[in-house]
Amino acid sequence: MSSTTPLAPTVSFDSEELILVDIDDNPTGSLRKDQCHDGDGILHRAFSVFLFNGAGEILLQQRAPGKRLWPGYWSNSCCSHPRSGETMDEAVPRRLQQELGLSAELRFVYKFQYRARYDETGSEHELCWVYVGRCDEQPQANDNEIAATRFVTAAGLDAELATPDNQFTPWCQLEWQALRGPYADALSGLTPKR
Repeated sequence: MSSTTPLAPTVSFDSEELILVDIDDNPTGSLRKDQCHDGDGILHRAFSVFLFNGAGEILLQQRAPGKRLWPGYWSNSCCSHPRSGETMDEAVPRRLQQELGLSAELRFVYKFQYRARYDETGSEHELCWVYVGRCDEQPQANDNEIAATRFVTAAGLDAELATPDNQFTPWCQLEWQALRGPYADALSGLTPKR
């Protein structure tokens, strides 16, 4: 596991305006991030990134303890939201740099809608774009966002997610299942063959 080094005092704000969308991912307006996550959540645009190193291992992050939803849970390399008026091509590299101090060439794989509740604290209700890519740089995690990082093989992640009491975010589990199933071709050249 790596230690963390702050990259910026704060890179995520409750007052950020997120992009509200319909089920076809058409923008319908914007709303503050904290309000998007209240109650059962309001559908908004998001993204998730799975980064692989040259050995085919996946970079995982453990969410910081101060996170409102799923604090301390393990998740994929990077997950966040484009802000109102921001494209994915702008948002994804911004967030990779802010959270991990990394840049990478990414491929868009698919998008999907999900809703997940985190006790009475709130929910995620997202139309999430999923990306994969390779990066051999060492992450420099922003400790306002990330408690720890580690690398794991694809088979190792399969095994961890198969345990009923795993401590992974729901979106990471759903996305990895799709990347190991209907979108497995997207991992070609990134992971060793099973």
